[in-house]
Amino acid sequence: MIRLLFSVIIVFALTPAFAELITLSRINELSPAEQTACKAYLDRSQANALADTSAVQAEVLAKKMTGVVRAPSGGGFKMHVKEGDAWFAGNESKQLADVMLSDQTPSGGWSKHLGFNKGPRQPAMPWTSQNEPGQLAQYEAKFDNCSTPEEMYFLATVWQATKRQDCRAGFIKGLKFIFAAQFPNGGWPQVYPLEGGYHDDITFNDDAMTHVLELLHGITLNDPVFDFVDESERQQVAAALATGIRCVLKTEVMRDGKKTVWCIQNDSLMLRPADARKMEPATLSGLESAHILKFLMTITNPAPEVVACIESDLKWLEAAKITGAGKTNVNGKTVYEPNAASTQVDWARFYNLTNSKPVFPSRDGILFDTFANNKVGYNYYTSQPGSIITNGQRKWRKNARSTVRKDTPIQSTT
Repeated sequence: MIRLLFSVIIVFALTPAFAELITLSRINELSPAEQTACKAYLDRSQANALADTSAVQAEVLAKKMTGVVRAPSGGGFKMHVKEGDAWFAGNESKQLADVMLSDQTPSGGWSKHLGFNKGPRQPAMPWTSQNEPGQLAQYEAKFDNCSTPEEMYFLATVWQATKRQDCRAGFIKGLKFIFAAQFPNGGWPQVYPLEGGYHDDITFNDDAMTHVLELLHGITLNDPVFDFVDESERQQVAAALATGIRCVLKTEVMRDGKKTVWCIQNDSLMLRPADARKMEPATLSGLESAHILKFLMTITNPAPEVVACIESDLKWLEAAKITGAGKTNVNGKTVYEPNAASTQVDWARFYNLTNSKPVFPSRDGILFDTFANNKVGYNYYTSQPGSIITNGQRKWRKNARSTVRKDTPIQSTT
């Protein structure tokens, strides 16, 4: 257990590091089989990027416009109505589905923070609201901020309530997008088609890859909301899921021969921890790792290596608990102050890769070892892992621990 100390603030300077691009020179360092798969992946990404861009350019020409018009921005989309609710068969749901389908990129995904409440996408609008007209488009389709899997869940649920074929088609298009975006090693980038920088890393940040795995897992469990997915597509889903789980196991950080947890982003070719933004350095994650663990504990008949991974994660999270701090509000901001009497148990968002001590990155690339004096508006603490390592662990040990399989598609983590 980690006791939170505020008496001393030690500042560590970070050497700026940027994500390595997926270049042909780097790919040529891989084995021949890996080279072939990665080059095909790059070709596919470039073709999808061209399709997305060309569709907007064609609309500009058809309308005789001088350029694109800005897409409306909105909050992140997340379903708040449960499956089976009558709302999904109503007019409001129909209108939202119409808008959502209009914002689906030709390659099959969705951007973040789209203004779904502003009506259907208009011709000559880019697929993202994150850029001013004339700027190079970014985040045209992505997996973090609940983008893409959440829209797919919605379309599947509308299909379940209405049997709208366009919603079914939109979901399948999204599924093909997920297949196309998966790296040969099983991971998924934050943004696809690839656009460079840390966006190309295998991304657990904001549960990006975890949400994809959860969606695929739901299809393999024969959730009725996915009844329309045919057998050939289900086979692709099962293969993508198995490869994705192997990637999860491979990216678990090892230190001194022991398993720890995960970095929120990993180099997409070498599977090693990588920096993203300066306030998101290569560190161990308390929050995202707990969510990965929660997903792994839903796997029925887990392979021995999955069980070993779960056990090591539980042990690490138990040791990484933070106590001795109280959560308070000062001038409208949440702060954590020393309080020996506090019974609150938290985990840090970031832990040092080498010693698993909490760290608090700033926007200028400095790591503080306490919350004090760090001015970044970032949620550096979370209590969420608590329910996962207590209630989640009890449920997992009851339902899955005694049924470990040896005949599994996940044969090796090497």
